[in-house]
Amino acid sequence: MLNFNIGKDNVWLRTYLNLEGDIAEKLVYDPRLRFYNLYFDVKDLWNVISLKLGRQPLFNSIAGGLFDGGTLGLNYAGYRLKVYYGGNVPAYQKFELIDNWNDNYILGGEFTVLALQDWRFALKYIDKNFSNQSYTAKRFDPNYNTIDVLIENKSHQYKFVSGEVSYDMPDVFYVNSRYDYDLNFSTTSRFELSGRYEEVDDLGISVYYNYREPKIRYNSIFAVFDYGNTWEIEGGLDYRIEDFYTVFGKFANVSYKNETSQRVSLGISSPWGSVTGRKSFGYAGEMDAISIYGAQSFLNGLITPSFGFSFTRYRLSKDDPHNELISLLAGLNYRPVRILSFDVQGQYLNNKIYKNDWRLFFKLNFWFNTIFE
Repeated sequence: MLNFNIGKDNVWLRTYLNLEGDIAEKLVYDPRLRFYNLYFDVKDLWNVISLKLGRQPLFNSIAGGLFDGGTLGLNYAGYRLKVYYGGNVPAYQKFELIDNWNDNYILGGEFTVLALQDWRFALKYIDKNFSNQSYTAKRFDPNYNTIDVLIENKSHQYKFVSGEVSYDMPDVFYVNSRYDYDLNFSTTSRFELSGRYEEVDDLGISVYYNYREPKIRYNSIFAVFDYGNTWEIEGGLDYRIEDFYTVFGKFANVSYKNETSQRVSLGISSPWGSVTGRKSFGYAGEMDAISIYGAQSFLNGLITPSFGFSFTRYRLSKDDPHNELISLLAGLNYRPVRILSFDVQGQYLNNKIYKNDWRLFFKLNFWFNTIFE
């Protein structure tokens, strides 16, 4: 894996590559080189314009990922406009452009207002197309003779418009809301509302609500099924103890078409790790789980050991037998200098599918981040 950035001031070339191969047994595709990022990044031209050109990441809650293209951003006096257009990345992140660009593209934009104190408004649009593979199927002609027919679907996949509104009064409370509308199906896809009250010292109160439709590709066979929507509401409390420990608890209720399901979460976190317990029951199945994780640096960050353990016991319905899952990890990070580190981690997994599965990982990490004077 190589994450290499080189540049000066506000002009950078950013790369993220991965070379993989199986050392135990030669596979057909060995070795395989994946290009995740390879783009020019220009920021704050005249304190207004930014530009990205090449294979770049897209962070979007509807259809994020990678694309080959360009992003233009404008930022002035608390108003931001971003537009992007490009082609989908070919399979295995090959270093080439995808075929049939007209049916394999992503197009979108965002307009954000930050000019009002404590408020944030955003309007987003995204249109993602991905060409489906053609296939041949048996069909009847008008005389009921069997013939081969080439099936070709249009490439519509996702087309959404979204709105976001947030209000933040520091050290008192904040509220975030989001609304997604599916233009292909002409229906509400999601409404989300979350908030937190924290005016009382060391105490936090949080609430969360969402209404959600299943997100299905426009030309997918799954679009013909009658899916039910879900409504979810969750409330939580957290309390900080001596600025080191935080205890928290949450309860949620999820409503389906004709059923409900509940979950409870309890835990404690600290700078050295966390312990979390969770219980789910109702229509979505029954689950009891506990997880423990800890990590601590020593000798000014020279070595950092880590440890994790989880145990889960679950079943889908009252008539099903219980299944159990155990996972364990232990690792060590050695960092002799700031830009160089070595990692080793062992992992263990045991459930009804993977019996006593052991894995060992090694990683060498060197930061290539060159700034020209």
